[in-house]
Amino acid sequence: MVAISRQLLGKYLVTQIDGQYSAGKIIETEAYRAADDKACHAYNNRRTKRTEIMFAEGGIAYVFLCYGIHHLFNIVTAPKEDAQAVLIRAITPTDNIPLMLERRNFTVLKPQLTAGPGVMSKALGINKTHTGIDLCQPDSKIWIEGRGIVLQPEEIIASPRVGIDYAEECVSWPWRFRVL
Repeated sequence: MVAISRQLLGKYLVTQIDGQYSAGKIIETEAYRAADDKACHAYNNRRTKRTEIMFAEGGIAYVFLCYGIHHLFNIVTAPKEDAQAVLIRAITPTDNIPLMLERRNFTVLKPQLTAGPGVMSKALGINKTHTGIDLCQPDSKIWIEGRGIVLQPEEIIASPRVGIDYAEECVSWPWRFRVL
């Protein structure tokens, strides 16, 4: 999952929601692992209604509500029963920017449009109803595209994840990845 988190950088997160296409290049991710990661919702392999989707086969969408307002989009990344996921934290908008502006009630393009996991999901039209979508199916409403971009290791920054102060020793794990 840590390797996948890095590999997703430079790929494109694409949505076809309510008949409207939008996409952006992934520029920031974070990795989470259930067994020993105190920042993971399924830490210690805890199974709840919310975390059950993390135990699915990799390639499934996991979208949860944060602070009661932000939908955060994750990709389940491990074999069935091994709860691991990658949070997509930010994209650079590329396709159908006018639609993303409309979804965010913006009139002009600015970095805040998709520079955070909640606002990114809103700009792409992603919400909790998309949990469980198989991103690998040809008719999926959400998928990942390669588009031929290959990032070099020196173009990627690894650092500790953010917003997990409660996670004790796991706070310092360098599982947040960003494109320079």
